[in-house]
Amino acid sequence: MLKNYFKIAWRNIIRHKAHSIINISGLSVGIGACLLIFVILKFELSFNKFNKNFDDIYHLVTKQTAEDGINYNPGVSVPALDALRIDFPQVKFAALTSSYGSQMTVSGTDDKKFIEPIGVFFMEPQFFDIFQTRWLNGSKEVLSQPNMVVITKAIATKYFGDWNTAMGKTIKMDNTLTLRVAGIVEDAPSNSDIPLKIMVSYITWKQSGKTYSYNNEWGSISSNHQIFLQLPQNLSRQKFEAQLVGFTKKNLTDKRAARTHLAQPLAEMHFDTLIGNTLGDHSTSKATISTLTFIAILIILMASINFINLSTAQSVGRSKEVGIRKVLGSTRKQLVAQVIGETTLVIAFSVILAVVIAKIALPYLKNISSVPDDIGLINTDTAIFLVCTMLAVIVLSGIYPALVISGFKPVAALKNKITAASIGGIPLRRALVVAQFAIAQLLIIGTIVAVNQMNFVNEADLGFNKNAVLVIPGYTDSVSLSKVNSFKQQILQNPNVKATSFASDAPSSENNWGSNFYFDGSPKDVSFTVFLKFADADYFKTFGLKFAAGKGYDESDTARQAVVNETLVHKLGIRNAEEAIGKTIKIGSGRWMPITGVVKDFKTNSLRDAVKPTFITSAKSNWSQVAVKIQTKNLSKTVKDIQQLWEKTYPEYAYNGYFLDENIAQFYRQENQLALVYKIFAAIAIFISCLGLYGLVSFMAVQRTKEVGVRKVLGASVFNIVFLFSKEFMILISVAFLIAMPLAWYIMSGWLQNFAYRIPLTVGVFVLAIVSSIAIAWLTVGYKALRAAMVNPVKSLRSE
Repeated sequence: MLKNYFKIAWRNIIRHKAHSIINISGLSVGIGACLLIFVILKFELSFNKFNKNFDDIYHLVTKQTAEDGINYNPGVSVPALDALRIDFPQVKFAALTSSYGSQMTVSGTDDKKFIEPIGVFFMEPQFFDIFQTRWLNGSKEVLSQPNMVVITKAIATKYFGDWNTAMGKTIKMDNTLTLRVAGIVEDAPSNSDIPLKIMVSYITWKQSGKTYSYNNEWGSISSNHQIFLQLPQNLSRQKFEAQLVGFTKKNLTDKRAARTHLAQPLAEMHFDTLIGNTLGDHSTSKATISTLTFIAILIILMASINFINLSTAQSVGRSKEVGIRKVLGSTRKQLVAQVIGETTLVIAFSVILAVVIAKIALPYLKNISSVPDDIGLINTDTAIFLVCTMLAVIVLSGIYPALVISGFKPVAALKNKITAASIGGIPLRRALVVAQFAIAQLLIIGTIVAVNQMNFVNEADLGFNKNAVLVIPGYTDSVSLSKVNSFKQQILQNPNVKATSFASDAPSSENNWGSNFYFDGSPKDVSFTVFLKFADADYFKTFGLKFAAGKGYDESDTARQAVVNETLVHKLGIRNAEEAIGKTIKIGSGRWMPITGVVKDFKTNSLRDAVKPTFITSAKSNWSQVAVKIQTKNLSKTVKDIQQLWEKTYPEYAYNGYFLDENIAQFYRQENQLALVYKIFAAIAIFISCLGLYGLVSFMAVQRTKEVGVRKVLGASVFNIVFLFSKEFMILISVAFLIAMPLAWYIMSGWLQNFAYRIPLTVGVFVLAIVSSIAIAWLTVGYKALRAAMVNPVKSLRSE
């Protein structure tokens, strides 16, 4: 019996080739897209879960409450570590400090230089009591000794050729630290927020002094210095955080009571964009996960709607077949089974084709997400997903058509009196078309908003000139710093170089180096944090920063004068920038410095964040990069000349220059990827909608052949006939727009809230969406309607 069902199902598929192709095409594209989304979601949701004690591990973060709101920092002050161990002896703590863009030099006949953008940490041995890592050689105890380094298998192979020969070899870090390889561990999984590559003993950092910004003050917080902990079973997160309030007050005294610490679950670290992940190379917001899940569900629904629409439309043509089967004794249960069998066969073909489509598209998945290149498609999880999806689509797509067909009355079916109206198919199809185009318009509106916002972000005025600024990461060792003036003078001799400046970082960067500070001789520090930048006197000229009052400071190797931004001045209660000139300011336990100028606000981080109160001074020991403003004429030659000069001046360092505007664009990688996701899935939604619309119009054209012939004989024009087919769909699309518009406004308004600077949601966005939808529908319907209208009426009337 089952074999017979599938044999008949196959014959029906072959008989109705056009509808079968439409159904299979829509379902395969929809399921293939959902499969790729599932691969992305599975990867993102797996982050950090390989750790054995995943649920008990927390990331300690700093919460600071100021007059203007709450700020979070993933960093914790250095002296807090020892104090935490004294007050919470039952809790496991481990600290690490990141070193970004470090150069590793491997000695040999030809010294090899490697620059590691991320993954270099000064780390305590206690880290491996909390996080599971497989040791291939050595043990965690080596990290309790100075000048020791542990590296991963991949790094050992990369540096020494064979990881088995790496033990005991030396690596020179930033031409400052000579480190001995004392351990090798397995490579960190790609789904880890702490991408371990090179782990230098923590005590080495403590002994490095200012070279790696070691600061043992309670008031100083750097996002580079982070603490992880594992709570015992008898201490809950809530109780621990309550105790942290008292801990912070005790150690910072009442004047800093606005600061406390929170235990961020490791499970939230990857998704918490408020605090941010400064250790790994990316994080994903929960809103992005929800959006991708929502889009996948919508795409599956659209594909299922197509199937239901075409199946119910086709059911009228099968009425005689059903009537004969019922007369010959077929039960309703058998008829339902037959229709479900046909549905299963179509969906099975679609799933196979979907896997092929997903396999072809898989290499391009990294353009819309941060999945690794070697991510797999077919595994146990995806197999389960495909089976579940197939069952869900069978239920969504097959049940209603099966009930409709099996419910035909034998007499009415045999007399050919079954019509779309008599089975209630017309209202259902209208509702489904409305739902389908509401989904498509929702994605179209989302695409328009996302693209416009990202265009705004990419073209926004940041308050400084980011174009044609070449940034070369440098190093703060004494030898490198001694060459600063010479290199600067030589580079300025190039006629294509407009200006150059040594600094800690660019005006817009991911730097969140903050500190407490004192103002105007007051013995009490100010109630909010100031964010620090260190640069030479040419910083303002190189980046085109504009002054609201005063001027830049004098050239100096040490911090003697300061420039602040307008935000800092306003937060201090000073209305006029001129009034700030001559006032004194002190950072932490540093010296008092006069304010020589107030620069107009520039975007200190990404446009997701408001401008931070910023303090700029000259301190040569913190100049870790050089920025070169160059002319766009002969750009490539100028860059090559600068590279050659760098390699000549700093032969011990590898050149690693990049353009500032390209680096700033990386701030919005996830948002740009999401905008691309909207584009792709809006296109898929339109494709599926058009398939369904084309199938319905094709069916209508066949059903209304005689009507079209009669109308033409009575004088109807081609336009009249096309309008006859199109007007109902135009009304339905308009109704769909009324449903999609408020939902799209709500969703995209929420997404735009992630940006401190954003575009308004104007009427034009929604007008463009409805006009686009109607135009697409006209093109889809118009082609088939035009063909029906062009048929000779004599031929139409002779059709029976």
